Amino acid sequence: MPASLSIETKIARLIDYPKSKPKVLDLFAGCGGLSLGFESAGCEIVAAVENDPIAAQTHANNFFADSLESLAHHATARDITTTEPEEIVSEFGLGDVDLAVDIIVGGPPCQAYARVGRAKLREIAEHPKAFKIDARANLYLRYLHFVKRLKPLALLMENVPDILNFGGHNVVQEIVEALDDLGYDAAYSLINAAHHSVPQMRDRVFLIGLRKELMSEVRFPAATTRCELPSGYKGTRAVALKLIDRLDCANYIEPDTGHEGLSKAVTAFDAIGDLPKVTEHLVGKLKRGTRRFTTLAAYRNISSEKLSDFARLMRTWPNRESHDGVYDHVLRYLPRDIPIFKRMKEGDEYPAARKVAEQIFQERARRRGLKTGTAAWAQLREQIVPPYDPSKFPNRWWKLRKNKPVRTLTAHIGKDTYTHIHYDSAQARVITVREAARLQSFPDGFVFSGTMNPAFRQIGNAVPPLLARTLAAEILATLRSSKLAEAAE
Repeated sequence: MPASLSIETKIARLIDYPKSKPKVLDLFAGCGGLSLGFESAGCEIVAAVENDPIAAQTHANNFFADSLESLAHHATARDITTTEPEEIVSEFGLGDVDLAVDIIVGGPPCQAYARVGRAKLREIAEHPKAFKIDARANLYLRYLHFVKRLKPLALLMENVPDILNFGGHNVVQEIVEALDDLGYDAAYSLINAAHHSVPQMRDRVFLIGLRKELMSEVRFPAATTRCELPSGYKGTRAVALKLIDRLDCANYIEPDTGHEGLSKAVTAFDAIGDLPKVTEHLVGKLKRGTRRFTTLAAYRNISSEKLSDFARLMRTWPNRESHDGVYDHVLRYLPRDIPIFKRMKEGDEYPAARKVAEQIFQERARRRGLKTGTAAWAQLREQIVPPYDPSKFPNRWWKLRKNKPVRTLTAHIGKDTYTHIHYDSAQARVITVREAARLQSFPDGFVFSGTMNPAFRQIGNAVPPLLARTLAAEILATLRSSKLAEAAE
């Protein structure tokens, strides 16, 4: 089908909303942060490609649970390196390949990047498997292959700030140039989620591409909340953006970071302060082992008007409501660290935590009359003081500030959650799965598959749904106001 005809058909579908919703394909979908944001903005998620079986199950449970057959089909993990766009269209009954998808979204994995060069990127036109030169580093080539074959009206790509300056090379600018060859105008920005009503200071690069036939300019959303980022974030951003000033990067758009008239950033307390307190670990009722999501933690008896706007949204998100409580309010059992967590101050990092641990050890050693350097003294110290060198792991631990947004949640919380210690010293613990989900702006009715560690990993890998919804709304507004859409009405 000629590209012009497929684009006109998709535009007609777009302006027929809500009778006909824009169709979205989510690549490298994870558990569905982008999918939830675009669904909430008025799109239909028609399919997803995700290689992790547990994340694929989560995505299916939340977006394709209409029937057991549909659920099982969508829950199948798929390797994008061996899956072709035509297969996805056929498997999910999406019709004509050229008409199947209006928008493609996704964040190719960011474990590594390699300089490919524009000539190599162009190879996808003739050699769709060119990405296999370095499959792990260049999975974004596979993303571009799906764009080339499915011809969406728009696309959104998300990634870490390092992609702007990987070994002195701006990978995103290369992608913009490749998209130009594929018929798209594209631009990108480095956006912090705390400026968009997410209770987390999370920097990520977002690239938006639009079909050239639309004759529209790429726009990024205005900030909805204001947040003064700490110096560490400013330094990291400066490194990531170093090449923007040095090279010809006209496709980079400065993000809106808010103004005095906006509400302050959503805080940790706004986000999780209404959830049930967790104290079982303080009285020996919690043991080590796998945490499953089988027990309801009933909401605290707080009137709706006393809830923060954010907490109220998390409980009542349309089609993701939760009325009684949550089932994944579970945490790691860390008995050694309970006394340390109690004494840490808000904002304390690992060096401060280590000093607290040393104080606790010295107090106990004195009470027991232990002499310095003895075997008993050394054994007690090993039981109380964490072994990590403070000079090598200064940010390994961090206690949340109650009245500030939290630091970036990463996939590493699937291994430990010391980077997000609860601000409430009386609870003396790290955050729970549901608290992590809240801090990432997943509503309480969004269900995670698997057990605690995989759920943490899925949450850390996701795009905050609230930010995704804001980006989706901006993209849809741009599409509906395009010259092509206006001509079709």
